[in-house]
Amino acid sequence: MGFRISYRTLILTGLLGAAPVFGQFPDGPGKEETARLCSQCHELERASSLRQDMAGWQDTVAKMSSLGMKATDAEVQAVTAYLAKAFPAETIPKLNVNKAAQIDLESALSLRRSQAAAVIEYRKEHGDFKSLDDLKKVPGIDAAKIDAKKDRLTFQ
Repeated sequence: MGFRISYRTLILTGLLGAAPVFGQFPDGPGKEETARLCSQCHELERASSLRQDMAGWQDTVAKMSSLGMKATDAEVQAVTAYLAKAFPAETIPKLNVNKAAQIDLESALSLRRSQAAAVIEYRKEHGDFKSLDDLKKVPGIDAAKIDAKKDRLTFQ
């Protein structure tokens, strides 16, 4: 005969050590399911420490399911939606192409060292870039890479 205790009892008695963390979770649909399901395998702090977009949370919840999390499809959807809203991905600051250092151009635009150096040199010779089209004029730049990151760029 197995010993069974409800999640609510564990929270109320503090045996999970999760009561303070659970109180820090924003209210909303899916909060109860998230606390119950995530605490099956780990402390709630782990779930609240991540910041991801919907796709990232879907991958994480799918991974937890593959590792043995017991949940219905409806619970998985509720948890995923809750986590994406309560702990969204942090926005990435825009890169000012006219002030960026070479290393920043390399990492933010996925440019090779020589391409980032060409951007810096072109900027020195021709002045500040005014648009995406100006940036694409730099010799040796892969326009497709620039287009793929255009939402992350600013020219001010």
